[in-house]
Amino acid sequence: MAFNELKRIEKAVGQLCLRRSPAHLTQQLRLVYQVKGHEVLVVEQRPRWDNPEEWGESPIAKLKFIRTVKQLQLYWQRANLKWYSYEPCFSSPDPADLVRAIDTDPHGCFFG
Repeated sequence: MAFNELKRIEKAVGQLCLRRSPAHLTQQLRLVYQVKGHEVLVVEQRPRWDNPEEWGESPIAKLKFIRTVKQLQLYWQRANLKWYSYEPCFSSPDPADLVRAIDTDPHGCFFG
């Protein structure tokens, strides 16, 4: 992913993670993002129920950079653990557009 894209992703997705991770709950719930190659994975972290010393992760959303069209595509994960395109806001060159779709979540795909 291009360096300038990483800056825009850090700003947009990083702000989402901060907004959705209240300071008083950081020991119980965190929203973080991970960049791997051309994908950005938004993950919810919580202490495991059977071992509170370990943190478990649940994927929330995936943004995939498509180099040929210079756009990010938004995906959500169904209960079968497969990723599907998020139809109402499928792709955009601006990560802030996709973060807005994740944050508002009108169809309950990301936060239930």
